[in-house]
Amino acid sequence: MPNLEHPAYPAATLLHLESLVPCRESQVSMLLSIFGERQQFSFPSIFIYGHTSSGKTYVMQTLLNTLQLPHVFVNCVEYFTSRLLLEEILMQLQSCCSETEQTSHVHCDTFNDFVRLFKQAVVSEELEDQTLYIVLDRAEQLREMEANILPAFLRLQELTDRNVTVVLLSEIVWELFRPNIGCFEPFTLYFPDYSIGHLQKILSQNHPPEYSVDFYAAYINILLGVFYMVCRDLKELQHLAALNFSKYCEPVVRGEANERDTRKLWKNIEPHLKKAMHTVYLREISSSQWERLQRDDGEPGQLKGLSAHTHVELPYYSKFLLIAAYLASYNPVRTDKRFFLKHHGKIRKTNFMKKHEKTSNHLLGPKPFPLDRLLAILYSIVDNRVAPTANIFSQITSLVTLQLLSMVGHNDQLDGPRYKCTVSLDFIRAIAR
Repeated sequence: MPNLEHPAYPAATLLHLESLVPCRESQVSMLLSIFGERQQFSFPSIFIYGHTSSGKTYVMQTLLNTLQLPHVFVNCVEYFTSRLLLEEILMQLQSCCSETEQTSHVHCDTFNDFVRLFKQAVVSEELEDQTLYIVLDRAEQLREMEANILPAFLRLQELTDRNVTVVLLSEIVWELFRPNIGCFEPFTLYFPDYSIGHLQKILSQNHPPEYSVDFYAAYINILLGVFYMVCRDLKELQHLAALNFSKYCEPVVRGEANERDTRKLWKNIEPHLKKAMHTVYLREISSSQWERLQRDDGEPGQLKGLSAHTHVELPYYSKFLLIAAYLASYNPVRTDKRFFLKHHGKIRKTNFMKKHEKTSNHLLGPKPFPLDRLLAILYSIVDNRVAPTANIFSQITSLVTLQLLSMVGHNDQLDGPRYKCTVSLDFIRAIAR
């Protein structure tokens, strides 16, 4: 029995829609009940929120396209100013019912102009007898625009006196949107995260035709068993599933196992899935480079220049500054004379020093150091003489901007700025080579 039912749409269309939006039937059913029939006035504004990759954008696009409802779909990150946003809505509205895209540019400077042009466009496109939907994806960007934009969109049906519904899609809750001056409250709809059963069902739908459904479902089960605790992003899991499936199939292709030998298949794929754990979300290497690594049975760090954590191109003196900062963060101040002076004389090792030097400074974390100590260590580790020019100080600022160094305290401190080195020992070793 189909989960989606609505008297205004054919049963076959709703059945097809249900197959396109698995595990989101309850949300689609709620939206259908809110939308009503084509000619009926819908709710003025709808606010849909949920975590990333919970299906908000996909469900809205699929629903509107499958039911062939007139709509405008705009990403607020791409059109980041109010003028760009309003002009794009009008441009899409003009080409909503025409076969070819509209080429003439629309000028719209204020929301008053938008309301006037919107009324004209609705009349010219003959959209008065059905609901028009304006979907604003990544709607949290509206908070960065003028103060009247968000309240005006929420009341667009009232301002234009037209049958229009504004749908806001966001990853944050409505309480972070609500203006201080008060505004029309939209209908809020929450998209929860996919459960592991939902992810299993959705990912299993993408099985290759040359393999059975049960074989691919078993692979997805293994994949989720490894990655579900660290990654629940559907897009990332789809990428991982497509990237590692060829390695899972290798024993079957070579004839060493059949599709039901799950133990052999698991033993073959387990080390490669563990290596893939290091690249979840990071995209340190491309898909083709990862596949090449799998064929060569190499480690991700063996490809020169692939990891952003072990290979960074920096100016010549910036590398020495970073090394000097690391030495200043992890070596006690009392050891500077011993390490960086050639004729430091005899240094007595007291019981106090021996007791505390047993603890590794890497376990205690980086310590802050002043600017003059950083420059003193820099002068001692660079072979040629370095003048304290503005270029050196600007490179220190660049390292702070790149978050390789962090500034401790405030810029207005009388005793000068203090810094910490935030990179690892492996990073410094790669720089030092």
